[in-house]
Amino acid sequence: MNYRIAVIPGDGTGPEVVAEGIKVLKAVAGPADIKFDFVYYDLGGERYLKTGETLPDSVLEELRGFAAIYLGAIGHPEVKPGILEKGILLRLRFELDQYINLRPVILYPGVETPLKNKGPEDINFVVVRENTEGLYAGAGGFLKYGTPDEVAVQESINTRKGVDRCLKFAFELARKRNRSKKLTLVAKTNVLTFASDLWERAFYAMAPQYPDVVTDYAHVDATCMWMVKNPEWFDVLVTDNMFGDIITDLGAIIQGGMGVAAGGNINPAGVSMFEPIGGSAPKYTGQKKVNPLAAIAAAQMMLEHLGEARAAAAVEEGIRKTAPQLKSMAAGQMGYDTTQVGDMVAKYAVEALKS
Repeated sequence: MNYRIAVIPGDGTGPEVVAEGIKVLKAVAGPADIKFDFVYYDLGGERYLKTGETLPDSVLEELRGFAAIYLGAIGHPEVKPGILEKGILLRLRFELDQYINLRPVILYPGVETPLKNKGPEDINFVVVRENTEGLYAGAGGFLKYGTPDEVAVQESINTRKGVDRCLKFAFELARKRNRSKKLTLVAKTNVLTFASDLWERAFYAMAPQYPDVVTDYAHVDATCMWMVKNPEWFDVLVTDNMFGDIITDLGAIIQGGMGVAAGGNINPAGVSMFEPIGGSAPKYTGQKKVNPLAAIAAAQMMLEHLGEARAAAAVEEGIRKTAPQLKSMAAGQMGYDTTQVGDMVAKYAVEALKS
C-alpha cells in the first residue's frame, strides 16, 4: 500500500524528533510491504517571522489530499503565544474537522511513573477528547476592554451532533480495545448544568446500542484524583475539549512524562494528524537531547489509523524494548542521544516484523 504523508516538522526540536519517526517508518516500510511518499511543509515560527503567514489557504487545500499529517511541534520563542497555536494547530483541527483528540496513556515497561506502587499493568487507558467545540470554539468577546469595568466572556459551544459523534467514537473504541470494555464519561454535572447535562443525556441515550460496554460517570475533579490514586480503574474516558486538555496532561505525567506521550487529531472520514504531545523545547534545539519516543509513538498511532496493524504492532514492540534501556524519559538524561534512540526503535521494530 502506498501512502502520501504530509510532514510538518515545525519549530524547535520538532524536526529532530520527526526525523526519528520518519526513520522508523522507513525501516518498517519494506518488511511490512508499505510505501510512503513524504511531502514536507515549513509551517511554523520561522515561516511566520519571514512572511507573516501561519497556514495559507492553498496549503490547507493541499493537506486535504493526504492520507495523514505527521506533525513535530509548533511554538517559537519570538512569536507571541497564541498566534501559531490558533493559526496552525486549531485551524487545522477545525478546518479538517478533526473532531477527536485521541490520547493513549500507556506506561511502558521500565519507565518511571511518579505514582507509588503502580506499574504498566495499572496504567493503560485512552482519553477521547472532543476536539472542535467547547471553550476552544472561540465564541465570546470583550466589553469595555482595558477599563476597570472590563468584561470578558468565553462561551462553551456544545452541539448534539458534536457530542454524539464523539461519544460514538468512544463507545466503538471501548469495544475495539476489548479490555474491561468500560467507558467513563468525564464532566461536571453538578455545576455545569447545561453543557454537562447535554453530554450526560446523550451518553446514556447511546449506551443501549452498546450493551457489551460498561458505562460509568465521574466528575472531572474526581477523575484527576482517581487517575493518581487508582489509574487501573480506567479503560476509555470521554470528555469535552477543556476537560480533556487538562486530564491528558495529567495522563502524560503518570505515563512517564511528555517525552513518551503521543496523540492524534482524528477525522474518521477525512485527514487525521498525529503528533508528540511535548512542545517545541527551543532551548534544546540542535543538541540531540530530546526524547523521540513520543514522536515515534505518534507515527505508530498513524500506522494503526491507516490500518497497518502489523507495522503498528512492530513499532510499539520497538518502543517497549527501547524504553527500559533509557535512564530517563527527560531531555538530556536518557543516556543516549535522539538519533541513537531512534536507531534502537527501528532495529527492534524490524526484528519484530521478521520474527
